[in-house]
Amino acid sequence: MMAVAMILVCMSSTAQDKRVIAFQTVMAMHETTYKNFVKDGKYQEAIAPLTTLIHLIDTTNIYKVANVSEMMVRQLNAPYYYDLACCYAVTGQKTKVRTYRQQALKALEQAVTLGYNDYNNMLYDKDLTSLRKDKTYKSLLEKVKENTPLHVLRKSAPYAKDSVKLESTFTYQPKDDYRLSVVREYFKLDSVAGQGDELSKIINLLHFVHDEMPHDGNHRAFAEMDAIDLYNYVKTTGKGVNCRQLAISLCEMYLAMGIPARYVTCLAADPNDGECHVINAVWSGQLQKWLWIDPTNDAWVMDENGTMLSIAEVRERMINDLPLVLCDTANWNHREKQTKEGYLYGYMSKNLYYFVCKKYSRFNPESDYRPNPAEEDIRLIPVGFVNDNWKCDTTTDPDFFWAKPETE
Repeated sequence: MMAVAMILVCMSSTAQDKRVIAFQTVMAMHETTYKNFVKDGKYQEAIAPLTTLIHLIDTTNIYKVANVSEMMVRQLNAPYYYDLACCYAVTGQKTKVRTYRQQALKALEQAVTLGYNDYNNMLYDKDLTSLRKDKTYKSLLEKVKENTPLHVLRKSAPYAKDSVKLESTFTYQPKDDYRLSVVREYFKLDSVAGQGDELSKIINLLHFVHDEMPHDGNHRAFAEMDAIDLYNYVKTTGKGVNCRQLAISLCEMYLAMGIPARYVTCLAADPNDGECHVINAVWSGQLQKWLWIDPTNDAWVMDENGTMLSIAEVRERMINDLPLVLCDTANWNHREKQTKEGYLYGYMSKNLYYFVCKKYSRFNPESDYRPNPAEEDIRLIPVGFVNDNWKCDTTTDPDFFWAKPETE
């Protein structure tokens, strides 16, 4: 059985809405009930609360206040249908009632239709043992294999030079900007970064944000989108912040130290996938390239020789099945250690299909409370990719998107 967290990531920005909170609360209640039954081995008893949970999502109109598509909400049911299939399959195996097996296949088919794509889990899950020889199960397994994130990434079209160049290039706020100077002094960043070489400073700043600002992917802090305000929000409320707010905070600290950096929104190919991940691209003059830096998971990625890699390099190595090494420090909130298989191939492969960055990397880039300058985003997509969820300037040219930084 797949472990399912009750996380409405696509609704996180509107979590303050009372209807959304009430909806999440009811979902959590039914989820807890069925999980407790499963934990006690009472698979048959778990069917009723699971069915109720699925019906709740199928019939809700919460998307109207959550600023997401109806399909995104419906797709929340994919893992629940999978768990329902597991409950029916185990119950059928225990009771020898053929109807349960048929219901299991029906629920599994619905899970796959809604986008369930964990191939390895479906292949090895002991709860589905009784279905292994069924032709419907085999057909669904093949369909899931075709839709795994890594398979989708490997089927993506290549990049290409654009016939028309975008006029504006990426720029980076200089470290002597008074706001960045305040950030540098406030956090004592010279002490945090240490006296080592550039790479050690980059890593020390990463560790600092990861250690001081816990991640909560289900929560968007009600604060200005700058490192100082977000840090004080965490320390005052005891709450975590989402991956975007962590990456923005770290980006400002790098800029304050004179290190060009961006926060990069990493997105999936599926236009109905409302979940993304935001990490940092940090320019290393020492290596003369951008580096993959993820404050949510205290992570960077290397090749087989221990050389730190860029986001672009990790993506290409995944596509071409070349070795990747995840740093030893990779973890979530110092509670769960990240593995290469889980973090890179199981999670990030989905979110490496296309990327979005701000044209201008600066202090407080996405304020909810103050007027923002007119600068826009730029996205990098494979040739022929059609997705209008993120409306902004678009390029298919990786040399333009990942160009050596020009500072003011």
